[in-house]
Amino acid sequence: MVKWNVHGERSIYTSPWVSLALTTVEPPGVEPFEHHVIRAPGPAAGCVIVRDGDASQTGDQEVLLLYRHRFITDTWGWEIPAGGVDAGETPADAAVRESVEETGWQPIGTPHPVAAFHPSNGLSDQTFHIFWCQGADHVGDPTDPTEASRIEWTPTTRVLEFVRTGGITDGLSLTGLSMAHTIGVLSAR
Repeated sequence: MVKWNVHGERSIYTSPWVSLALTTVEPPGVEPFEHHVIRAPGPAAGCVIVRDGDASQTGDQEVLLLYRHRFITDTWGWEIPAGGVDAGETPADAAVRESVEETGWQPIGTPHPVAAFHPSNGLSDQTFHIFWCQGADHVGDPTDPTEASRIEWTPTTRVLEFVRTGGITDGLSLTGLSMAHTIGVLSAR
């Protein structure tokens, strides 16, 4: 069994959004060395929201997505609603709150877990929690107008095509949608 020993850590930079540290580690049989580590202030949560499609159209299941620009990568893409978990909030409650804030749609019922994962565990301690909900009620405009250029109920067949062709490149969304498909939440006709 190979486990690295941690001998200590010193902070290089800290902000409300991210911290950078140098951690002294020692893999078995190797001299200790410093490794950069990005620390997230807390977990993030997202929600795959599905509903039965409009029977007058295709009747396909639909997924609620938002289309947005990400300045860090200077890319546009489709994403599921997601964001940080506030202090004292459960990841499931955060997924629902973020859905309302970003889309104006309130998920119905209890959020069901899909996956929890570390998107870059060789560099960061960030944790993502993904849930799914069946249906949502429109409760008004998004309370955070800076999140999305468009908000759409998208047929699952189109969503899965986005996953295959690069229309969705956000890791949290890719993992959430792929896992939801794998466990049978998303069904394409």
